[in-house]
Amino acid sequence: MIKGRIHSTESFGTVDGPGVRFVVFFQGCPLRCKYCHNPDTWDFSGGREVTADELMKEYDSYKEFLRSGGITATGGEPLAQPEFLTELFRLAKSKGVHTCLDTSAGCYDPDSHSKIDEALKYTDLVMLDIKHIDDAAHKQLTGHTNRNILAFAEHIRELGIPVWIRHVVVPGITDDRDELFRLGEYIATLKNIKALDVLPYHDMAKSKYEQLGILYPLPDTPPLTKEQAIAAREIILEGIRSALHKHE
Repeated sequence: MIKGRIHSTESFGTVDGPGVRFVVFFQGCPLRCKYCHNPDTWDFSGGREVTADELMKEYDSYKEFLRSGGITATGGEPLAQPEFLTELFRLAKSKGVHTCLDTSAGCYDPDSHSKIDEALKYTDLVMLDIKHIDDAAHKQLTGHTNRNILAFAEHIRELGIPVWIRHVVVPGITDDRDELFRLGEYIATLKNIKALDVLPYHDMAKSKYEQLGILYPLPDTPPLTKEQAIAAREIILEGIRSALHKHE
């Protein structure tokens, strides 16, 4: 029986896909985003081992409240445990439960993705974080290239899996007008897009970093206001509209 390593679960998630969701936080992540608010999910040896059956039993205990939602795999990085993700989503789909994958796709390899493809067979919706559209800036922000992440976006486009794009706007890092516009132009190529979430950076995880003995990477970066996030979203939408207009 396949066991997975998870950090925790949340019974009534309201920001992790459509409706009210049962959220499973997978343990382990290859990225080191400077604004990460879950540094306790980084370590692949942390968390606890569970089976998909155990998680679905937990889901079943709340299912009366989750009928408009489903189950969301987040993290950490669920694609780092593709066999376990497949088992969990396969079991969920056998019970008629909507499945959502919340990923930054840092584990995706365009040349070797059969295990991930197996999980995608049982995935109803992908919430994909695009951290930065510029590759060099993405490396500075996360420690990794964005090429495999964009390749994953294009892969699920070809598979026809609906996607919500998420982008965190961080002052001085991901709030440049030209880069936001470019991100919009790129998003316009994703014909499977169903939503765009532009999220304001916050520093509420500072205490977590202190407890873990990790230096907080952005000590002097102020939180973004809701108004600034709305303005950034409008620039991304301008980029989307511009790109679509060119191809009319």
